[in-house]
Amino acid sequence: MFYCGISGEPPREPVVSTKSGHVYERRLIVKYITENGTDPLTGEKLEESDLVAVKADPKATAPRPPTLTSVPALLHALQNEWDAVVLELFAMKQRHHADRQELSHALYQQDAATRVVARLVKERDVAREALANVQATLGVTPSAAPSNDVEMADGAEETSGLPADVTEEIDATHKTLSASRKKRKAPADYTTPAQVSSFTEKTTIQSLHSSSPSGITSMTLSRSQPSLLLTGGNDKIVQLYDNSTSKVLASLKGHTKRINHVALRESATGAPTLILSASQDKTARIWSHDAASGEYAPQSTFKTHKGDVTGLVVHPTSTLFALASADRTYSLHSLSTFQTVFQSSVSDDPYTSLGIHPDGTLLALGTPNAALQIFDVRTASLAASLAPAEAAPYSIPSASFSENGYHLLAPSSESALSVWDLRSLKSAVTIDLGEGFKVNKVKYDVGSAAFLTAVGSGGVRIYQHKNWKELASFQPSNNIEFTDLDWNATGSELWVAGGREVKIWGLPDA
Repeated sequence: MFYCGISGEPPREPVVSTKSGHVYERRLIVKYITENGTDPLTGEKLEESDLVAVKADPKATAPRPPTLTSVPALLHALQNEWDAVVLELFAMKQRHHADRQELSHALYQQDAATRVVARLVKERDVAREALANVQATLGVTPSAAPSNDVEMADGAEETSGLPADVTEEIDATHKTLSASRKKRKAPADYTTPAQVSSFTEKTTIQSLHSSSPSGITSMTLSRSQPSLLLTGGNDKIVQLYDNSTSKVLASLKGHTKRINHVALRESATGAPTLILSASQDKTARIWSHDAASGEYAPQSTFKTHKGDVTGLVVHPTSTLFALASADRTYSLHSLSTFQTVFQSSVSDDPYTSLGIHPDGTLLALGTPNAALQIFDVRTASLAASLAPAEAAPYSIPSASFSENGYHLLAPSSESALSVWDLRSLKSAVTIDLGEGFKVNKVKYDVGSAAFLTAVGSGGVRIYQHKNWKELASFQPSNNIEFTDLDWNATGSELWVAGGREVKIWGLPDA
């Protein structure tokens, strides 16, 4: 056996120098030659080409390290391992003891806090009883006490119910709309499912909003002027566009972050048209149309919420609008006085989307856990909670009530839709859009609830209500992801926003 001239140990890959005849470990001598260029023992100039491999038996067992070649050395190594195990066990015992002490202290504090709260509640009840006795003695009528203690949100003010006049207006609107809706049928000239199946691309409105940052995030159509299109974008601007003249009528600034939602208030009573917007900057803004100048002027800014405003809808009364927010509350505001009339108590989950029933009595709020919470607008009470069975956590980006008010459409996952029957509070159908389809917006048509539509990264899908048949599918071009949609009043056109474009599909030319 021979030994390396550098390490003094038997080499695993021995080589011999043709100049000095010394044996080295190849790994060590190559490194030495690279750094110094000489033989480590003789100092002669040495190159890697001067090394010759020593052919050893490849089946020979590699030598043991010198430290483990004797029984005493093995015993010493085992003793070191045992000492390490014992020290680790001792450290674990110490940590276990410290954890038990911390747990005991926490339980003691919790018990003490419980006793303090119980004592305070008892003292409060005694004080209330004493006050009642004093009032009875003096003949004073006690004021109605609240039935429950109110939990306040951090920094939030206590909110009461809706004012009586607002509730009366909502009830009156509900009665009028529900009575007429039950008798109303789709217009005779309304678009049929067969006609929707024949939709073709009619036109593309290009270069809306700024190019940096680019992208339309929300849109809606005017019901009184079908050629008017309202959009909001990543560029923090709200635009009103007239498709009949191909001109931008207004570019409204004021928000400091992207626009999440836009809406139009068009009143039949002669009140001015209002443009509403909700933004990631935690505010909602309103612009009012001046009939004399034709301009839209800033009317009001609402800073009610402390998180992103994730939902915006105009109430069927046309005198109210609602907001939903990531701060786990929703709110109602007057379009007459431009004051906040109600803000809900703090929910367990943030709200990610908002939809309103066509009669104006129910709000549907999406949450990040794939559940829809249905609230009664008048009482602010939770009417129902809808969630698919065994649903994975998913932030619902959109919700839409059918025109007849019996069904609610919302995504149940990134690539699936659920249609909920509000009469049975059960899912009527789940529609799979296919792998890779990410839903951004869903919506029923506005005139008959005959069609339901979803747009997203996989394009546009249109389905017929009740039989759930796919009527049409349009794929995006140039990798554009569609973000929002709206139907015109007769169902003859579908407008879809994506990138800086708005595409219009409709009946083919005769």
